[in-house]
Amino acid sequence: MSTWKRCAIVLAYTVCVFALPLNTTHAQESAQQSELIDDFLQRQQNEFKNEITPFLSKYCVACHGPDDQSGERRFDVLTGDISDLNSLADYQDILDQLNLGTMPPSDETQPSTEERRKTVQWLTHSIANFHETHRPTPSETVLRRLNAREYKNTIRDLFHLKTLIFDPSHGFPKDRAVDHLDNIGESLVISGYQLERYLEAAEVVVDKAMFPAEQPEVQTWRFTDGFRQQKEIDQVHVKVTGFDHLRLYDVRGADKHEGGYVPIHAFADGVPEDGVYEIRFLAEAVNRNHPYDPEFLGTDASEPLRLGIVPGNHIVGHLHKPQPIEPLLAAVDLADEKEWYTVDVWLDAGYTPRFTFENGLMDARNLWTKLIKKYPDDFPKQKRPGIVEARFNAIKYGKLPQIRIHEVEIRGPLYKQWPKPSQQVVLGDDWTEVAATGKLTPALLERHLHQFLSRAYRRPATNEEVARIVDVIHARSQPGQSGIEALSDGLKTALCSPNFLYLDEGEEGDLSAYALASRLSYFLWSSMPDEELFQLAESGEILKEEVIREQVERMLESPKSSEFLDGFLGSWLTLRDLGSSPPDRKDFSKFYHYDLDRAMRQETMLFAQHLLDENLSVLNFLDSDFTFVNKRLADHYNIDVEFENWYDYQQVALNDKRRGGLLGQASVLTVTANGIDTSPVVRGVWILENLLGTPPTPPPPDIEPLDPDVRGTTTIREQLQKHRDNPACNDCHRSIDPPGFALENFDAIGGWRDSYGKGKSIDASSELANGESFNDVRDFKALLRKHPDTFLRGLTGKLMAYAMGREIHATDRPTIDRIVQELNESGNGFRDLVVLVALSDSFRSR
Repeated sequence: MSTWKRCAIVLAYTVCVFALPLNTTHAQESAQQSELIDDFLQRQQNEFKNEITPFLSKYCVACHGPDDQSGERRFDVLTGDISDLNSLADYQDILDQLNLGTMPPSDETQPSTEERRKTVQWLTHSIANFHETHRPTPSETVLRRLNAREYKNTIRDLFHLKTLIFDPSHGFPKDRAVDHLDNIGESLVISGYQLERYLEAAEVVVDKAMFPAEQPEVQTWRFTDGFRQQKEIDQVHVKVTGFDHLRLYDVRGADKHEGGYVPIHAFADGVPEDGVYEIRFLAEAVNRNHPYDPEFLGTDASEPLRLGIVPGNHIVGHLHKPQPIEPLLAAVDLADEKEWYTVDVWLDAGYTPRFTFENGLMDARNLWTKLIKKYPDDFPKQKRPGIVEARFNAIKYGKLPQIRIHEVEIRGPLYKQWPKPSQQVVLGDDWTEVAATGKLTPALLERHLHQFLSRAYRRPATNEEVARIVDVIHARSQPGQSGIEALSDGLKTALCSPNFLYLDEGEEGDLSAYALASRLSYFLWSSMPDEELFQLAESGEILKEEVIREQVERMLESPKSSEFLDGFLGSWLTLRDLGSSPPDRKDFSKFYHYDLDRAMRQETMLFAQHLLDENLSVLNFLDSDFTFVNKRLADHYNIDVEFENWYDYQQVALNDKRRGGLLGQASVLTVTANGIDTSPVVRGVWILENLLGTPPTPPPPDIEPLDPDVRGTTTIREQLQKHRDNPACNDCHRSIDPPGFALENFDAIGGWRDSYGKGKSIDASSELANGESFNDVRDFKALLRKHPDTFLRGLTGKLMAYAMGREIHATDRPTIDRIVQELNESGNGFRDLVVLVALSDSFRSR
């Protein structure tokens, strides 16, 4: 044993050290220290042999011994010496399971209170000794690359670009996730394909930021007729409207759109330059008060018809169909008579505005025939059955809610300032002169490059780094090329540099001031530091604990902190996967009609934001008496509350305890289903893995997900019971299945159900591995709150991994435990948790 380790043991167990006489010699002190250490280690071994080994043999080895290694754990070979991370993991796992009461299983012989106490005490002291005396071996330095989210946000802030429509990371390969985290350095490797995408992205980014060099002239486009829409309905509109106006029928969530996205085909090439454009249009809401059954149409006559504007690009796909990038740029409630409306929207070059009906009909293509069948007396008798005549009659004679647009005027681009912010950030006040003369002097070039590269590299750029980019500019310069064009080549090179693509966190040890500023900014903003963080890094003030605390508070107040919630919730709760298994359109049509996907995400985001803003307890994630919903989501939850506007969100009190917390939110319940059915196994694994931080061991490769021999079973519970009859499956499923059963009353999009249909009632009761039982989700959540530390440790570990961009190791456990202890003492506030993570030694070191 090394001298430093022996000394550390003495320090860790000073309670055992007696005061030495003042005249004791150094040799006597060393001899007494060695004797003390040897005595402690001998007592540790004797206690393990006499107390712990019999305990393990009696209660654990049957499932974790030579014949069976459940959970890939074998305890009969343990010697009592915690010497490395592997043995630490074994002993920590034993301690955790004993503290939770999940081991031994409730249906096995249980140790006495005294036996359990002695074992827990020995494990606690031995593990604490390891952490006090263990000096982690320096790991191989892993460079942490920006992931796609961070790249996009960094480009946005570096050049002050709008990224509402423009995504510079479009086409990048998907970032590999570790434990659902997409920012773990070890997994963010670069391939040859990705390098090509970086080159392409740099080209597009710099061209968008630097050009046009001269301010474009404002243009006006006016459209008053010739409004073709799409082939399917143009054959009717030419007879009914003569193409003198546009008509909207469908919502964006429809399957086969007819009148869902309405472009101006005469403006299909879109706007010529990036910028703000004023859009004026003469429009009206028609048939809001229709004569049909509201349930049949799925519309509410009390709501104004709401028109939206989304961007479209004909190069990407048909303008009358959905496209990958289509944010809602503007929305207005329409009057029931013709009125002019004006909105200002941002459009990227090549994009055209498309009109949408935000609360329109669902699947108008199928509705034409259904309408005529339901109200045959309102329509002429069809001469030929089929969609063509049904569509014509429904549009010509029907009184379906619709939006009509009679004239459109587009004017722009409109700039509040010139040069653009993206140009000023590169050349500042010198832009106008350089653009006019085309010349960029060497002194001016080096000064502006140094400023830009220092921001791009997130630390002061060296003279050598500036010189390298200057050399590139000179090498790429051609006769007749302007100074701005030459500079652009240099900027593109900088964006492909490892100094930009990777976070410079240095070697092992404490982070430098600049590295700490970047870690804070990518933790809370998923982007580069702002000017204040740069200044604090330059002065070194950022290294002070009180300054870190102040900056965390400041950064959480910034609108950019929404990136933290988006990134962290997307990873922790796997919300990034919401929509990857689209719900069945037949059984769950309201998911698409009422845009519940977006409402679900927004509920969870607003809920977490409220906890963060008000520093409310994170235990609200387990259960709460409030949430945030719009009218559509409130209807989905059967919450009776008044809304001024159907699209606005508001905080509502929950009298129904089934809905409180994450486990009652449709986002979580939908992402843990497959779009058609629910599975207690999938939801159970999700709870253990994401909510409690105790992922089950993966099943052996030779074990089927479900035993194919399920003859005679009629419910999922019976199928799983038959599956658990297999001894190889039982060990994990007795932990997995109960949490999953607790959520069985929720369907594939989080709606409440009492049966599976056909009289098969749902039994949501079960018993946890520690012997505690529950009847439904309300009881289950109460049990979770009864034992909060497991959840707090899991959440803290996940947040630390996200904050640092690395996996959590066994040596991080003391830090996590300290944070959990401080949280418990201060009320478990979400904001407090974020601050404690940022103040931890782990966060502030490499």
